Amino acid sequence: MTEAVDSTGPSTGPRLRLDASVSADPGTILASARAAESRGVERLVVAETAHNPFVQLARAADATRSIELATGVAIAFARTPMTLAYEAWGLHEASGGRAVVGLGSQVKPHIVRRFGMPWDRPAARMREYVHAVRAIWNSWQTGDRLVFRGDFYTHTLMTPTFAPPRIEAGVPRILLAGVGPLMTAAAGAVADGFISHPFTSLDYLTTQVLPRVREARAKAEAEGAEWTARPFEVVGNVLTATGRTEEELRANLVDVRERLAFYASTPAYRPVLEQHGWGALHEELHTLSVRGRWREMGELIDDQVYDAFAVAGSPDEVAREIHRRYAGVVTRLAVSPATGADPELTADVLTAIRALG
Repeated sequence: MTEAVDSTGPSTGPRLRLDASVSADPGTILASARAAESRGVERLVVAETAHNPFVQLARAADATRSIELATGVAIAFARTPMTLAYEAWGLHEASGGRAVVGLGSQVKPHIVRRFGMPWDRPAARMREYVHAVRAIWNSWQTGDRLVFRGDFYTHTLMTPTFAPPRIEAGVPRILLAGVGPLMTAAAGAVADGFISHPFTSLDYLTTQVLPRVREARAKAEAEGAEWTARPFEVVGNVLTATGRTEEELRANLVDVRERLAFYASTPAYRPVLEQHGWGALHEELHTLSVRGRWREMGELIDDQVYDAFAVAGSPDEVAREIHRRYAGVVTRLAVSPATGADPELTADVLTAIRALG
């Protein structure tokens, strides 16, 4: 693994907005939310893994006053559009209009075998899903009759008893995550922003992903799509191993390597590896994953692969490297720490990035 490269100096472009990615662990979410807000972080982001992010963010709403509260990401296809609409509206209402809804598709085995939900034409389904959620929200916000009929979803019943009250702050923003060409284009076409997957190298992001996102967004703007009146966000997502001591850094490095190995073993993410000529690594990792040999997988992520997807070093070192890579490329940035890492380390990284401009 190479050392973090120093930044050439403060950015002269728009300031990089910062997000704190924190665990949805019910035992730590309140402390994490308060710490992020006290550090001046603008958005708290909670992923959907072992806990429902909307539930934990609603708890965080009561412990904070100004920080935005975002799912990063909630699994769209595990829910109907109506279910998602209620969850997100409840968070938006409870927080005084601070909810941001980050959505992702997950992969077919999880949707079908874990959630027991249908999977077909995911990019087309996601486009319609977002339109359906917005139609539901519009009904609640304006009192208009709910009439949505699509290829995947139909929503035509909403009585006053089941319609939550209008929210003065307006409807939440919807951001979409993606890796492949169809889903990234969907983000540009129908969402208020795009969330880069943690398993996305800077090269893949700038040459494969963002051109598709921007092309689709430009088309939506040219067609006068109503949601394009709001600014479009591009959210970078960086896996980071850091530590105050060598021992702490090594432990966090092991975790991040294992996460990279997990992503690299997933067929949907193989094109990212192939961008760098590492297709054979996917085959090796996928074989090990089928056999459940998870610990061995992390050992196959060498320094070259690690450096393409993640950053490691002291908080100041990783802050400089993240700023060097992403300032001017994305509009906001989420730092994804090692599982179980001290939340203060991530806060230190974010503080150091902010100081760079």
